[in-house]
Amino acid sequence: MEKRPIDVVVLSDIHLGTYGCKAKELANYLKSIHPSILILNGDIIDGWQFNKHYFPSSHMMVIKEIIQIIGGGTRVFYITGNHDEIMRRYTDFQVGNFTLTDKLVLEIDHKMTWIFHGDVFDNTTKGGAKVFAKLGSNGYGLLILFNRFINFILQVFGQERISISKRVMAGVNKAITKINDFELIAAELAIEKKYDYVICGHIHQPQKRVVENKYGKVTYLNSGDWVEHLTALEYCQNEWNVFEYDEKKFPAAAEEQTKSAVNVITDKISYYINSLAI
Repeated sequence: MEKRPIDVVVLSDIHLGTYGCKAKELANYLKSIHPSILILNGDIIDGWQFNKHYFPSSHMMVIKEIIQIIGGGTRVFYITGNHDEIMRRYTDFQVGNFTLTDKLVLEIDHKMTWIFHGDVFDNTTKGGAKVFAKLGSNGYGLLILFNRFINFILQVFGQERISISKRVMAGVNKAITKINDFELIAAELAIEKKYDYVICGHIHQPQKRVVENKYGKVTYLNSGDWVEHLTALEYCQNEWNVFEYDEKKFPAAAEEQTKSAVNVITDKISYYINSLAI
């Protein structure tokens, strides 16, 4: 496959180390692009749900592809999120063309772009609420497994897939956004700082919209996730766009994902049975 040259690519909320991560699809996407700049905008490795017994080869393949991209001369920025917050103690670490940071401001084609994960405006990831956020994260992982099991049965009978987990996540995000409204806060701060673009992750909702107030306007973007939406932000030909992964263009990956989902479900059931037996 010929690699697509792209000026800037932004990925977030990959959640490597969890059952919900669509690592095979992401690895295929990474193999298909040649970015000048790659920005990993938080929650790349999931420290909240990380299990030393579960980090399959497909997840390692994503890391391998990122390393190869770095080796190929691409400038890579890793911006920490709440699920990989343990790395924040090493912020501003730099080696070669790799930089670890908490936030980033880039000038692209004479326009200023402010990039950060977004959890800073989410009160559910702070203080005592953080415990419930982690419990919710684990519950969401189990919901994804159940959703895949249902879709496997539907596929056997020739029915269309459904996304229970996406609907639940959308409902949760709507409530969180209503309470915190961090998207609007981020946009208003970006307007105050005279930025042209502000890019977040965190809420797993891909987005591109213009926010305007009496002081000015800014384009708000969200890179989505690689759990449900399988999206990225791409900057090419002086424009930001939301990329959506199409499994029809990678049929082999879709077939492998179905087999993997069944294996994961059976392994998970066995794990819980063994746990109850102890």
